[in-house]
Formats: sequence, C-alpha cells, structure tokens
Amino acid sequence: KYLFFKEFSSTSSTTAVGTVTSRVTRNGNAVMEKDLLNHEDLAGDRGMMDDIFDETYREKEGPKPPLRYVWRNIILMSLLHLGALFALTLIPSAKIQTLAWALLCFVVSALGITAGSHRLWSHRSYKATLPLRVFLTIANSMAFQNDIYEWVRDHRVHHKFSETDADPHNAMRGFFFSHIGWLLVRKHPDVIEKGQKLDLSDIKADKVVMFQRRYYKPSVVLLCFTLPTVVPWYFWDESIIISFFIPAILRYAIGLNATWLVNSAAHMFGNRPYDQNINPRENPLVSLGALGEGFHNYHHTFPYDYSTSEFGWRFNLTTAFIDLMCLLGLASDRKKVSKEVILARKMRTGDGSHKSG
Repeated sequence: KYLFFKEFSSTSSTTAVGTVTSRVTRNGNAVMEKDLLNHEDLAGDRGMMDDIFDETYREKEGPKPPLRYVWRNIILMSLLHLGALFALTLIPSAKIQTLAWALLCFVVSALGITAGSHRLWSHRSYKATLPLRVFLTIANSMAFQNDIYEWVRDHRVHHKFSETDADPHNAMRGFFFSHIGWLLVRKHPDVIEKGQKLDLSDIKADKVVMFQRRYYKPSVVLLCFTLPTVVPWYFWDESIIISFFIPAILRYAIGLNATWLVNSAAHMFGNRPYDQNINPRENPLVSLGALGEGFHNYHHTFPYDYSTSEFGWRFNLTTAFIDLMCLLGLASDRKKVSKEVILARKMRTGDGSHKSG
C-alpha cells in the first residue's frame, strides 16, 4: 500500500495530507525555500513530525562554545581504524567463506541502520510487523551505531535543525566534523537542548526498541563482535585472528564509514535537483556504499518517502529489501511521493541538473 502525495506547481495547493505553501526564510546568511505541509495532518499519518525542518530556529549570537574532546572515543576510534588497516593485510590469507560471511554481516548490519533506525523508526515511512522489527533490532545491534532510541533522537534533530548549531553533525563545520569529528567532541548545547524537546513517545511505545536500549551493551558484544568472530572459527576452521579482524573489526569500521559518508560527502559533493537552497546532495557513490542512502537532496526534500529516492531499486538495496518485506507480508503502508510532486519541486527549487539526467 502506498500513500501518494499530490501537489501542483502553484505556491499553495491541496495534498493528500493537507496544504502545501512555499515560503522563504533566513537563518543567518542561509536562505531556504521550503514547502510547508500541514504538520498536524502529516503527523497524524505517520505518528510524528519532528523530521520536518524548523524554520523558526535561530542560532545564538556570540562566540561558539569551546570544543571539549571525548578522549575515550578518540582512543577507541583510533584503535578501531588501526585494527581495520591490519585486517586489510589479512584478506589474502582469509578463506572465501570468511569473506562472504563478512559481506553478509555488513549487509545485515547496514539494513539495521537504513531500513531500521532510519527509514522505519526515524521517519516512520513504512510499517513493520513484530518479526521484522525484531530482525531489524538484531541487525541494528550488529551495526553498533548507538541504540535505536538514541539514533532516532539524533537523526530527527539533524533533520529538524539541519546545518545549524543544533544539528549533531553539522556539515557547515567541515568534512571531518560531519564525518567522524562530531563523535569525538561533546555535543553543542543546542543539540542537547533541542533533542530533549523532541516528541519521542512513538519510540518509547515500541517495546522492541526499549528492550534493545535496556540490554544494548551486551547485545553489541554478542552481535557486533562475538557472533561474527565465532561463526568462521567454529564452522569452517578459520583462524581466530582472521575471524576477529575481518568479519568483526574491518566489517564494523567499513559500516561506520559508509554511514558517516551520508553525513559528510552527501552534504558536500553532488547535485541538488530537488532543492538548491539546502546543502544535502545527490551522491550515487555514497548510495552504493550505504545501501541507498546517498540520494540526500531528495531525502531532505521529502523525508517521509520510504525509498529516500525517486529511482526505486537503483543503487538502493534498502528499498528492494523493504519491498520484499511488503511482498512477504512483513511490512506495509509505504509512503511514496508522486511523480507530480517531484516534478513540481524540481521545477520550482531544483538546480536544473535533472534536465540533463
């Protein structure tokens, strides 16, 4: 089942979820043109509205707060990436089954982020049955990118206050910060303040999510590190060193960086066919590595679309996975923007790159 959004090229029109208007506002030196949907109607359909950009936010004047380093994270991330570099030297010695297992672990853990904490829980762009939610929660713990509750909170803040001080990985602070630096320093006070004000009642009401939050640390030890290591060592007699460093450490490091590139590269490199007034870009290479999450100009323009793209399965394994789950009866109510809406938005606010493909 799809929910189609109908829109016309005029500045005010009626949609399946309410009224759309066009308005230009300013935040510092940034000029942003937005389509403002009737938030109450949209919230009523998805059960939330905190991923819609908040035009009322203004950054505080005066000097920025000083950076406070999180040395534990700096040390652990340094060790992780050194371990990943060492793992690369082990690849020629690894059995083909081990490499295949590492790839499987990467795809499963990535789906825990893309289909799970992102498209299902952060944006509520489709509905999932209990068995699918359990699977995605297990996959999410294998990914080890914070528990679902915390991931959703930070991501909704990212959308609601994108490219401002209240954005956890504000790309205006540079590539390194938006990629990994935001995890190595204390959050800007505005991120904490705005995060505390979000309505996360839908997430708190999900018993699967809250169960994971309660037992997150042991679930990570078991699913992110122990299971990927034990399977090749036990079932096909791979060496314990290779079993640990390739399916666990290297796979984890690659998964992290694939996700981080959505925050960094996809906010800096690429075209903006849907809205040239916002920073996120279309980046097919990021989509390839992040299972479909690199169509970022589209996603920030239409955050409620389950596919995060107008191109279906192209460079978008996550969309194919969700469609398969719907076919199997494990998912339903996919939210999809109509072609009319997309074309109208391209013509009104896009950078014109859609005309050349």
